[in-house]
Amino acid sequence: MNGIANTPRGLEDLKINVKIKLSALWGSVMFCYIYADYFVLYEPGKLQAILNGEFFGVGPTTQGVLLGASLMLAIPSLMIFLSVVLPPVFNRWLNIIAGAVYTAIILKTMWGWVFLVFYGVIEISLTSLIVWYAWRWPKAPAST
Repeated sequence: MNGIANTPRGLEDLKINVKIKLSALWGSVMFCYIYADYFVLYEPGKLQAILNGEFFGVGPTTQGVLLGASLMLAIPSLMIFLSVVLPPVFNRWLNIIAGAVYTAIILKTMWGWVFLVFYGVIEISLTSLIVWYAWRWPKAPAST
């Protein structure tokens, strides 16, 4: 079998490998993060607070705060690539753990303006799908 399935309306559909699904989900999550963070800049007073040295309600902007934020956003960025190249067992557990951690982070940070809640719901849906697909990672057929 070549992985092509026929749909009820006769349209060709390919079976997508779980690694590709996970990578695409992480990419989608990152786009949501980027757009939500960009739109936050339009909140009244936000740019002035940044110019005054405040980091999004966390406190003063320091190298440590910026490094922490960079690490937090670097992980999902790297997961786009790592989901495709890592071996299955390690890949599966890394996606389950990272997906669950980022779901918790979003639950903590999504509150505020309605657009943040909107993006938060989408991000939670995506990271939950990451955990679900990784948890249900297909087993290799038994060799005969």
